[in-house]
Amino acid sequence: MLVDGRPRAKSHRLEGGEELEVELPEAKALEARELGLKIVLEDEHLLVVDKPAGLVVHPAGGHADETLVHGLVGLGAAGGDPERPGIVHRLDRGTSGLLVVARSDEAHTRLTEAIRGRLVERRYLALVRGLPQSRSGRITAPIGRDRRDRTRRSLDTDVPRDAVTWFEVREPLGSRTLLEARLETGRTHQIRVHLEAIGLPVCGDPVYGVAGDLGLDRQFLHAYRLAFDHPFTGKRIDLESPLPADLAVALTEARAEAGFFARTT
Repeated sequence: MLVDGRPRAKSHRLEGGEELEVELPEAKALEARELGLKIVLEDEHLLVVDKPAGLVVHPAGGHADETLVHGLVGLGAAGGDPERPGIVHRLDRGTSGLLVVARSDEAHTRLTEAIRGRLVERRYLALVRGLPQSRSGRITAPIGRDRRDRTRRSLDTDVPRDAVTWFEVREPLGSRTLLEARLETGRTHQIRVHLEAIGLPVCGDPVYGVAGDLGLDRQFLHAYRLAFDHPFTGKRIDLESPLPADLAVALTEARAEAGFFARTT
């Protein structure tokens, strides 16, 4: 680091008004990885991938390799940030389901505009603890980085951003409820934060919900449906993904527990 043209140690205390020169490391080129990704739809403009739980979407702190984008490099993902080519929206590491990816700059631009215009329908299945006060609802609560814990998102934040989540009861299960959630906005951890905020923590969620519930080692949250107009042809695309095995097993157990308590009360 140079301060006013002179080398200084990292511990050097600044007075204010100095001119800093910092040499940044070159971005490491992404190397293709064979991750056995499940491609649901593919054409010259885009891909739709069914992301497994446990896979990080793009490189970030602590996850520099073996991410979804490494698996997509060899499949022609392109457009947008060169460190996360093709990515127009994300899923949390512990969330599974459908994700659309661009294969060119123009496709990236058009898909990004569609998402910003709320023209891409993203629906999730979430198993939560508790029962909503109504069969459907709209959660409108701005979220951002938590004031006390920077690794979390919450409503208690210095930089709130508008966030809207719709939900509907799919199946009441005694002390739990299977919900369908729909994103109107796409903030980090949005569904998990919003459901916790209204007293419906997601089963298995180690951060915002009920860790280890039903033997789950991740949140019961699955992006099961993705629908949008193709950005070039205009053809309607409407895709669904079945529940992964771990979530299907947990749902069966939740139904069994609900049935048992219903018979004994």
